[in-house]
Amino acid sequence: MSITATATPGKSLLSPHDHILILIDFQSQMAFATKSIGAELLRNNAALVSRAAKSFAVPTVLTTVAEKSFSGPMFDEIVEAFDGQPMLDRTSMNTWEDTAVIAEVNRLAKDRIVFAGLWTSVCIVGPVASAIDQGFDCYFIADACGDISIEAHDRAVQRMIQLGAKPMTSLQYLLELQRDWARTETYESTTGIATKWGGAYGLGVTYAKTMFGASEGGHA
Repeated sequence: MSITATATPGKSLLSPHDHILILIDFQSQMAFATKSIGAELLRNNAALVSRAAKSFAVPTVLTTVAEKSFSGPMFDEIVEAFDGQPMLDRTSMNTWEDTAVIAEVNRLAKDRIVFAGLWTSVCIVGPVASAIDQGFDCYFIADACGDISIEAHDRAVQRMIQLGAKPMTSLQYLLELQRDWARTETYESTTGIATKWGGAYGLGVTYAKTMFGASEGGHA
């Protein structure tokens, strides 16, 4: 029996309106001890993810731990992207054990959740494992997470994959939300985000547009 292909996206692909993004503990004190990724790249990727979510109106939960007493404020790159959206401050290391966060998850009412934050082995593994136990479909943005060592980060990534979570990267997140360059309503925003925070890919976009007036939305 043959299979008939159709021009439709796979169900596991993210779209702007089918998930919640939860950004966890992107704070100074947590970043000081993060060694699995450079601080400048971590901040860049946090900005890329935040701007992508804002551009596509993805419902987003911003949460901190002991912001005033120990860990410090959320990265400016995130605060600015979300126009001063309030932070849900916690005492629990596991975000999923905080009643205010869970109330917001329930209010937003999506069964697919994307996670990113610090540290991978504690503040990301905890809610990912807990959400999966409760039937949620979980993704995590691996290069927008970090830990006290490469070993700690890598083992946490393996553990989450074993639990059924799906890994992705920051640029992948942005481009998966866009997915078709003919979507003109978000084309300029997506390429603008890529130009500023998309690394070498962004340089390529800038070069093509500047030198040739190129646009990804047209066919050859």
